Amino acid sequence: MYIEQGYKGDIGLWKYLIIPGCFIGLMVMNYIAIVFSPVSVEDSMAGMIDKLGSNLVLIILLAPLALGLLLVLGWSKLVHAQSITSLTTARKKIDWKRVGFAFAVWGLLTVVLTMVGIYLSPEDYEFNFKLKPFLYLALIGVLLIPLQTSFEEYLFRGHMMQGIGLAVKNRWVSLVVTSVLFGLMHLGNPEVEKLGYGIMIYYIGTGFFLGIITLMDDGLELALGFHAANNLISALLLTADWTAFQTNSIYRDVSDPVLGYDVLVPVFIIFPILLFLFSKKYGWSNWNNKLFGKVLSREEFFLIESKTDD
Repeated sequence: MYIEQGYKGDIGLWKYLIIPGCFIGLMVMNYIAIVFSPVSVEDSMAGMIDKLGSNLVLIILLAPLALGLLLVLGWSKLVHAQSITSLTTARKKIDWKRVGFAFAVWGLLTVVLTMVGIYLSPEDYEFNFKLKPFLYLALIGVLLIPLQTSFEEYLFRGHMMQGIGLAVKNRWVSLVVTSVLFGLMHLGNPEVEKLGYGIMIYYIGTGFFLGIITLMDDGLELALGFHAANNLISALLLTADWTAFQTNSIYRDVSDPVLGYDVLVPVFIIFPILLFLFSKKYGWSNWNNKLFGKVLSREEFFLIESKTDD
């Protein structure tokens, strides 16, 4: 009953609209500016990195989103009068072991898949490791990337998923809307400019995967761990001149990027395997109701809560 945890706050529709509305508005303005800009995103990023260095540019990109996490958590606590725990999970307390497990699983898979790619096509990669810049990158990444990814999870799978679910009283609408919006948030990424809109299959598909594990597991913990591992390990391990995170990573992709069927592999092969793994480990059941069932009324929820406490 993750969505119903929103009842533990001071409910008000306007309270759920302000932060997502402002964030989406900023994303729309950013995308419009990119579309009408005479300079490509790739060239703009290259110019910033030439002037400031990749580590400082990374801080500039991550810092506003890290502050956004404090805004979402503070808004929920002060305006919604909702605890951070109930925004995070339906459990009595946040399960950090779940966060660690998802981080470890996806982090290990990311390393393995990347190294397999390098082994199979060594001509597409160059060794980019320089100790001092990498150590600065690691420090920046460890401090800021989990805050950035947690902001996105608490905004989309937390604040918005609970708010939409309580408003429409069903789960699938909340899942679809938050997943699509999460994907569209990446429209301004240089990967989209370079590879085309087909890459949105990956971004929206990832949104659905994160939304499904949140609903099935009744909490954000797995999504928080997965998302942090995805961005942090990728930033440390591999970079390219056409990606959102251009870093002093260990390897650099120097191939000419082409959108192919490989964009479908994570969404339609790897993510379903992870869903199976998580479902077996955490004993998920009743998929239909958790993903497509109705959201309980406030009275129904608190009646069940009182019986559970007894």
